[in-house]
Parts: sequence; C-alpha cells; structure tokens
Amino acid sequence: MIIGLPKEIKPDEYRVGMVPGTVRALVRQGHRVLVERGAGEGSALPDAEYEAAGATLVDSAEEAWSAEMVVKVKEPIEPEYPYLREGLILFTYLHLAADRALTERLLESGTTAIAYETVQTSDGRLPLLIPMSEVAGRMAVQVGAAYLEKHMQGRGVLLGGVPGVEPGTVVILGGGTVGTNAARIAVGLGAQVIVLDIDHSRLQYLDDIYHGRLQTRTSNEHNIEEAVYTADLVVGAVLIPGHRAPWLVTRPMLQHMKRGAVIVDVSVDQGGCVETSRPTTHSDPTFIVDGIVHYGVANMPGAVPRTSTFALTNQTQPYILKLAAQGLDAIREDPALQHGLNTHRGHLTHAAVADSFHMPYREPLAALGPRP
Repeated sequence: MIIGLPKEIKPDEYRVGMVPGTVRALVRQGHRVLVERGAGEGSALPDAEYEAAGATLVDSAEEAWSAEMVVKVKEPIEPEYPYLREGLILFTYLHLAADRALTERLLESGTTAIAYETVQTSDGRLPLLIPMSEVAGRMAVQVGAAYLEKHMQGRGVLLGGVPGVEPGTVVILGGGTVGTNAARIAVGLGAQVIVLDIDHSRLQYLDDIYHGRLQTRTSNEHNIEEAVYTADLVVGAVLIPGHRAPWLVTRPMLQHMKRGAVIVDVSVDQGGCVETSRPTTHSDPTFIVDGIVHYGVANMPGAVPRTSTFALTNQTQPYILKLAAQGLDAIREDPALQHGLNTHRGHLTHAAVADSFHMPYREPLAALGPRP
C-alpha cells in the first residue's frame, strides 16, 4: 500500500501523524510512505530522519494526499476538502459530532474515514483517544493555574495556597481519562479538588487511590451547581463517544461563579460541556463571558507536540500496520476498527454521529459489504 503523511495545516497544530519509527516498520513490510517535506518539524522530527527510515519525501500536500491511505492527527479543514475522494482511507481524529460540514463533505466524497476517537475495544476502552486525553487532562490544570494569575485576568489565586492561606478549588466535571489526569496534577499542586461523575464505580476508584485527598460527588444538576459556584478553576472533562457533549454549565450559572474564575473546557472539540464555550486557538486561547475566563483550545496537546506525537503514535502504529497490510479487510476483521469507521462510500457508519445530525445510519459491516 502507499501511505501518505501530509503536514498538518490547522492553525497552531505541530503534531504529526507518524514518527520515523512507524515509517520504518511500514517500509520493512513492503509499503511505500510519502512524507510531505516539513511534516515532522513541529515535533522536532526533521525530514532526514524520515528519509533514513525509508520514506519518499514529496514537495506538496497534494502528493502526500494522493496515497491510498492518509494518516493525520487533526480532521481535514476546508483547504484539504478537495483531496477527499472515494477509495481513500483516512485515519485521523475527526470529532464529527461537532462538525456537520466535514461530515457532509466526507459523505459526498465517498471517503473511508476512520476516527481515532471512536476506535473502541471490547472492554469499552478508547485506545487512540486515551493518550491525548492524558496530555489534555494534565495540561488543563497547568493552563488553568496560569490563567488564574491576575495579569491573565484571573482571580489572582495560587492553586496550592501557602501556609495560612487556603488553596484554590478545582472542580472537575467527569472522572474519565481527562478528569483523572487533571485530578492528579491538581492534587499534586495542593489544590482542593472535587470530581463529579455519573459512574459510581469511577468515584469509588478515585476515592480509593487518593485516600481522601480529593472529594467525589455524584454528577447531578444540584451537585454540579454547588461545586461550580465554589470553584476557582473548572475543568470540563465530559466525553460521550461519538456524541456532542452535554451542557453541564449553563450561561445563567456563570452569574453565581466567582469573578475571575477560569473554565478550561477540554470537551470543546465535542461541542463543549459549557454553554458559553467555543473553540479557540493557542495564539488566541481565551475569552471572557460574565467575568469568567474561558479557555477553549480544541487541540491542547498540540502545544506539547513532541510528547503528544510520540504518545499518540505509540497507540496508532499497530492499527496503521494492520490497515496497510489488509486494507478494508482490517476493518471487517477488527471490531475496534468497526467502531472507528465513521464514513464509507457515502454511508454514515457511526450511530452516535448519525444521531447527532439526525442522518441515516448504516452498520459498518453492511456498508463495507462482503470481501471482494
């Protein structure tokens, strides 16, 4: 198979879809890899390393996109839409439930699009989302702590406090991978931490491992309001795979929050769990609504691209090798990739995305059809 690795063009995105080690593994299996020049520079991976691994360097995105399978990090944006076509396998993050325009373009083009974030194993794990959720969760508290500083228009609160002065309060909405990693950093800083989740077993797990160093609450409207109104920092860490995130913090609730409090909505790439959230960029990351600082960068791990690239490709490489070796048969044989398949030849093949847009849904195996 011919595999393409284009350079990411989304603003402030410096990750890359494959590292030289993945290229080497593909080449050793007899595949050809087309790498757009400069694709890895943002992650401190020079062209020479890809060339040494056996890649063919190409001078344009068009050449990289001409491959049978394209591996990326972020969803295609409008300048990349002309490259979408029937017969192309696209393997990347998509987050279609928050992007109707891209969904429609993928359907119109007939592209076979596999979304990292919906690849799901039999035990319910999301192996290709977990590494970026780990990075984003840890960054959320780090970023929130910075924006609580007064010159950043925050409350002027040090999350860890000092002797004689109480620490700041961090409220984390969701106890999954993002929430757990946010809690780890917040507890480490010495903040007062409250984690809310609807899964009681998850709350038991967090209570057990932190031995009383954080509080757990069942996520319901009353408890969310009570916690958020006391917060210096709120981390939105809600994920319903394939679905748009529900609004847990509404606009009227902002009036009862502390002025200068910070919201870091990690869920923003799935529509956000805060009504007033909207996607922002690393170059213009925040905005203020009703005195509350909102941070809505949709590709937070892109700020630490080298760490993020290696964390991601550690998990994607086995799937890339399987798709390169077997093509569509890899999806037919692997239930995890069937969950990952979002579109194929004009069919929407992920039920949650279809529900989000009230579009027709077709089961992945039915859309793929029998082996030729």
